[in-house]
Amino acid sequence: MHRHFISYVQGFQCGRRFACFAVFLLVVSVPPSNRIAYADQSPTEYQVKAAYLFNFLKFVDWPDDPAADPHGKWVIGFVGDTPIRDELVRLAEGKNVLGRELQVKQFQATDNLRGCNILFISESEKKRLPSILAALRGYSVLSVAEMDNFIGSGGMVQFVVQDARVRVTFDVGATGRAHLRVSSKLLALARAVTATAGSANN
Repeated sequence: MHRHFISYVQGFQCGRRFACFAVFLLVVSVPPSNRIAYADQSPTEYQVKAAYLFNFLKFVDWPDDPAADPHGKWVIGFVGDTPIRDELVRLAEGKNVLGRELQVKQFQATDNLRGCNILFISESEKKRLPSILAALRGYSVLSVAEMDNFIGSGGMVQFVVQDARVRVTFDVGATGRAHLRVSSKLLALARAVTATAGSANN
């Protein structure tokens, strides 16, 4: 693990206690064959966001315990165009998560989005956001975006770039209502954790 990569990732920590976990969370996602690429440059914003999406699968519990089905696939879906998708495809190549294969899938806003474990909604879909979130209501799909006020609009996880670092904000009220339990270690890395009215993670 190159020192430039580690230095960049440490900007995610919310306290010294979690610095090592922050480094592990992202660096562990980078295939050994690709780590040399960071020898002369820090990871891009999109690479870091892709690493977060990849690791959300490890640090969020779904109600049906997907890890118990070794033949099933994790599905991370994307609505709209974003460079994060291509970075995630590269990151996930030849890898599995908790013994299961990962499928990265492109959707249209009008498709059935409920078969995803994670759905990333790009900025281009902002006008359709209310209908997309309404379609997911009642289903255990972790909704993620980088658009402004995503949490306020009913989303679960929002990427925020602060001081040239990618941070995350969680709404544990929204995740709780979807019967998703976010690891306390992951929440400790968050820029902010809110809890809108309703069930929350314990």
